[in-house]
Amino acid sequence: MRSLPILLPLLLVGFCVTLLASGLRAENAKPTLPRFVDLGADKCIPCKMMTPILAELAREYAGQLDVLFIDVWKNREEGKRYGIRVIPTQILYGADGKELFRHEGFFAKKDILAKWKELGFELTGSTAAKAD
Repeated sequence: MRSLPILLPLLLVGFCVTLLASGLRAENAKPTLPRFVDLGADKCIPCKMMTPILAELAREYAGQLDVLFIDVWKNREEGKRYGIRVIPTQILYGADGKELFRHEGFFAKKDILAKWKELGFELTGSTAAKAD
């Protein structure tokens, strides 16, 4: 248990790097799924609060929703490209790649799922996808 405080940040960083890498690859491909893009930084407190939510969304809605994280402190050009003013910023895209909604600040999982539903996307979780 004493290694948990050391292990958790390493796991979170690894998860963010994986999401970033998949996000950069996905930018070159034509989207086929609705996409949830979170633009933040791995050292920003509200951004860190988003990390477990991103992991849950990616796991519970795999095959229904692409979930991407982009660290705009490490990739400043991406922040400019997306027109980021505040971090974290979340952008919801339709399967056609069109931006549907933009949110600035912490975005709770239940509110994310409610927004997708409001936009007409019925996401069904692969596990107990109850909104927290």
